[in-house]
Amino acid sequence: MKANIGNSTSETVWFVSRHPGAITWAKAQKLRVTRWVSHLESADVGAGDTVIGSLPVNLAARVCERGGRYLHLSIILPAHLRGVELSASEMDGLAVELRAFSVIELPVENPPNPRLHFR
Repeated sequence: MKANIGNSTSETVWFVSRHPGAITWAKAQKLRVTRWVSHLESADVGAGDTVIGSLPVNLAARVCERGGRYLHLSIILPAHLRGVELSASEMDGLAVELRAFSVIELPVENPPNPRLHFR
């Protein structure tokens, strides 16, 4: 897989995962990652940075809000593999893609339960 990652010498390319198989897989793809982390603080992401991982949508929105680019590590998993630690070779046998997303938070209109806290 060839991905257009790390175009600028000043940007940071983050790979965010706590899964050894995903890290091994990413290294085998020869991604130009400069920071390997198991947890991302969105405040550390700068404009022009690229963040690769399977982030919760609220964190992906913060990355985009700060001017970063979010590449989602997308894996189509059959139900029997959910919650299973995958090896890099197992990931190669699945439909794994890096997909670019621009995520923005929108206001909640007509909340389903007005007594709950919505932003």
